[in-house]
Amino acid sequence: MNTRMRRAAVAVAAGVMAVSLAACGSAKESGDNADSTGGSAKKGDDIKVGLLLPENATARYEKFDRPLIEKKVKELTNGKGEVVYANAKQDASTQNQQVDTMVTNKVDVLIVDAVDSKAIAGSVKKAKDAGIPVVAYDRLAEGPIDAYTSFDNETVGKTQGEALLKALGDKAKDGQIVMMNGSSTDPNAAQFKKGAHSVLDGKVKIGREYDTKEWKPENANANMEGAISALGKDKIVGVYSANDGMAGGIITALKAAGIADIPVTGQDAELAGVQRIVTGEQYMSVYKPYPQEADVAAEMAVALAQGKSLDSIAKDKVDSPTTKAIPSVLVPVVSLTKDNIKDTVIKDGIYTVNEICAGKFKAACDKAGLN
Repeated sequence: MNTRMRRAAVAVAAGVMAVSLAACGSAKESGDNADSTGGSAKKGDDIKVGLLLPENATARYEKFDRPLIEKKVKELTNGKGEVVYANAKQDASTQNQQVDTMVTNKVDVLIVDAVDSKAIAGSVKKAKDAGIPVVAYDRLAEGPIDAYTSFDNETVGKTQGEALLKALGDKAKDGQIVMMNGSSTDPNAAQFKKGAHSVLDGKVKIGREYDTKEWKPENANANMEGAISALGKDKIVGVYSANDGMAGGIITALKAAGIADIPVTGQDAELAGVQRIVTGEQYMSVYKPYPQEADVAAEMAVALAQGKSLDSIAKDKVDSPTTKAIPSVLVPVVSLTKDNIKDTVIKDGIYTVNEICAGKFKAACDKAGLN
C-alpha cells in the first residue's frame, strides 16, 4: 500500500469507534432481528474474508476500498487473515457466480457491495445456509445479511440538494434544473434521490429527471443531451448529478451545447471531480471518508468470522426490505467545495496538492490558493 493510503487509513483508524451515530440513522425495532453473531464455530486469526465489489469504472473501489479493507483485516488478525477478492464489473449475474465460488471455497465471512441489491438476495441466502455470515458494504443488499455499513445516503442527497440551492441563489426561480439520479438497481440511488427531492421540491422547477443506467458517464451524457434538446439550453440553470462520474459526462454535454457557468453537483470526491471543482466546471462533490467505512466493514467481518458479537461495533440498526434490525454503522459525509479541499481530501491524505494541481490545473489551483 502506498504512503498516501497508509496516511488515510491511520488518520481515521483511531476515530472509527468514536464516531457518534445517533443522528445518522434510525433504529427500527419491529420484525425479526438479524443474527449478529454469524457462524456457529469460533475461529482464531487464521480466517478467510471474501470481498466482492461491484465495478471498477468508479475509481474508489480499486483505489480506496479494496486496499483499505485488506490492510485492516491484516491488522485485526495479526497478519494471518486472508482477503479473497473479486470484482463483478457491473454484472449482477457475475457477482452471483462469484458468491457461489466463495461459498465453494469455504470463506469464513463475506463482504458484499451488491451490483443489484435484489438480485443478490438468493446468493446471500446460499452463503448463510452454508454458515457464512454476510456484511453488506456501501449498498444495503437484500437477503439475510448480518451487518451493514455505509454512509447516510439520504443525508448525501440532502447535502447535494442544499449545495445546489445555495449555488443557484435567486436563479432557482428563473429556470429549470435537470436531475441525473443513479441506477435504479442500486438502493443507494433511491435514497440519494429521496434526500435530494426533500430539499429541492418546491424550491426549484425540475425540468427533466433520469435514472441513469449502471451509473455510466456515457449514459448520463446521452440523457443530458436529451434534456438540453427538450428544455432548451437557455432554460437550464443547474444540474443535480448523483455522482462525479456522471457529472463528467454531463459537463461534456453542457460544453458541447455552449452552456457554461451553471452549478453541477457530484459525489465520491474522485480526483477528476475535485479537479473540476478547482476549475469551476463542477460546483461540489460529497466527500465520503472511505477509510472509516472500510475499517468498519473489516471490523464487522473479522468479528463475525470469529463468532463474536457486533455490539461494540454497531450501535445502530436499519431495516432492509427482507431483514429487520440489521446491526449497522452509518458514516457521516461532508459537502466538498473549492473552499474546503484543503481541510478534507488533502488533510485526510486522499490526494496531495501535486496530484490535484498537476499539469493544466496548476493555474486554477494557484488562484484557489492550493499550492
